[in-house]
Amino acid sequence: MPIEIRNLKYVYDKGGPFEKVALKDINLKINDGEFVAVIGHTGSGKSTLIQLFNGLLKPTEGTVLVNGKDTRQSNLKELRKQVGIVFQYPEHQLFEETVYRDIDFGLQKNGITGKEAEERILEAIRNVGLSEDILDKSPFELSGGQKRRVAIAGVIVMKPGILVLDEPTAGLDPAGKEEILGHIARLHEKYNITVVLVSHSMEDVASLARRVVVMNNGTIEMDGTPEEVFRHVERIEKIGLSAPQITYLMKKLHSRFPWINDNVLTVEQACAELLRHIGGH
Repeated sequence: MPIEIRNLKYVYDKGGPFEKVALKDINLKINDGEFVAVIGHTGSGKSTLIQLFNGLLKPTEGTVLVNGKDTRQSNLKELRKQVGIVFQYPEHQLFEETVYRDIDFGLQKNGITGKEAEERILEAIRNVGLSEDILDKSPFELSGGQKRRVAIAGVIVMKPGILVLDEPTAGLDPAGKEEILGHIARLHEKYNITVVLVSHSMEDVASLARRVVVMNNGTIEMDGTPEEVFRHVERIEKIGLSAPQITYLMKKLHSRFPWINDNVLTVEQACAELLRHIGGH
């Protein structure tokens, strides 16, 4: 099992003047090859949780296991090969003279050079939908969406079995957002890697994830399929979130036409549901 969390508690500045309990009573298992979304209001503990996955933070109490090994006892270098994290606005971490050298940085640090490094870099850049001629360019010449994809390539080049993404489309225009999410979905399908996506976009969560973990005030409020989670609209709204917009539309239609299924999360599902009834008349 890639990630297992047992009885986790995390406290910032423990014993200090700004002590704050960020996570408590967390028990969570993420299975091999799952695509899991983590959602919650600002300050709910989402970002703290994912930083525990690769040893950036250590549990105050409880245990975090990655591939069966306790992160507190793991070699951090090896752990971070297994768990790749793409943080919000990862392009701010680009610093090398060329795209090639930026993607190559992690490989060099891990002693991967020569032909293997070159093949990995070419594979990574293709997997994020960029052409090879971009490798000789400066990262600072690129568009925002291209920078974001280069930053993701710099993580997946290490071939992590677990890919964690913290708001990977923040600040991008709709086209850039769609491209990034499309490549993430294809990476998941192509390599069967475990993906954990932190997002404020319920539409993205509904269309991509097969499981949704809802955080609220440092605890897990809900855990289930998107259909199971977003069925409870009032409960979701009570903790400061919302369902996908199309769900609200379908619920309004359902109030007038009760035979319409209102447990719909995507535009594609809504179209199929409406066409089914139009076709029936």
